Amino acid sequence: MSSELEPRPAVAAPRRPVRALTRLAGVAVLAGALVVGSSVTALAAPGPSADSVRVSAAPSAAADAATRPPRTTHGPCAYTETPDEPAARPVPLPPDPRRTPARGSVRVTLATNHGPIGLTLDRAAAPCTVQSFLHLVSKRFYDRTPCHRLTAYPTLSVLQCGDPSGTGEGGPGYRYRDELPTNLPPAPTDPTGERRVYARGVLAMANAGPDTNGSQFFLVYANSALRPNYTIFGEVDSAGLATLDRIAAGGVAPTAEDPAPVDGAPALPVTIRKAVRWHHHH
Repeated sequence: MSSELEPRPAVAAPRRPVRALTRLAGVAVLAGALVVGSSVTALAAPGPSADSVRVSAAPSAAADAATRPPRTTHGPCAYTETPDEPAARPVPLPPDPRRTPARGSVRVTLATNHGPIGLTLDRAAAPCTVQSFLHLVSKRFYDRTPCHRLTAYPTLSVLQCGDPSGTGEGGPGYRYRDELPTNLPPAPTDPTGERRVYARGVLAMANAGPDTNGSQFFLVYANSALRPNYTIFGEVDSAGLATLDRIAAGGVAPTAEDPAPVDGAPALPVTIRKAVRWHHHH
């Protein structure tokens, strides 16, 4: 197992806010990362292709964090509070039973303003991720939230969602470990062999580095080349792919700095009106 799979220390080094960086992602120097906000170093690696789905780090509220240690759930998933990155929308820590459900699939539909995006979550592939995602769905964390980022690189084609603040920096106020894929084929576009194919239809978690999963996720609408550092926890159905294709066809919203960006806010604004879990009764 690679060192990336090892648990990280409970206290992470403070990360600088990178709000400005996410707007520059079309620039070649940033074509190295899929982030939920990240440190400058993670984004600055030069590269011929975009290869990162990151979460932007929120401005620190470290003064509050010093008053008590962050709480961690006692089950195998060890969901851990992030006091220095408060929740974008209040939500408790997820349940963390000793026997985390690790078999079967669960259906969730994201009802968006462009049509439904049906998801099938795979408990066996990522039990802690599915458990957290379903918790956030049940708490209506994703209802009335934007999908803030669309990428249209030849090697990175995703829609990123799951931040109620819409900034790319927001999360649920907790983090948890990666459940990384180990069987993805090498990306034919990458001669180094480091990147893998995240295929059209994949549902995966965005992050800000190892073991920093929260609420942001991405939907792959065309085969993409990424380092296998992002937890895959399900897939998009055919109706959902048709919805994604409509959003992607609208392109990325132009900005004053870049009239034809390939990474940024979708030109057709996307809102998840409601996320619904389907309970099947047999």
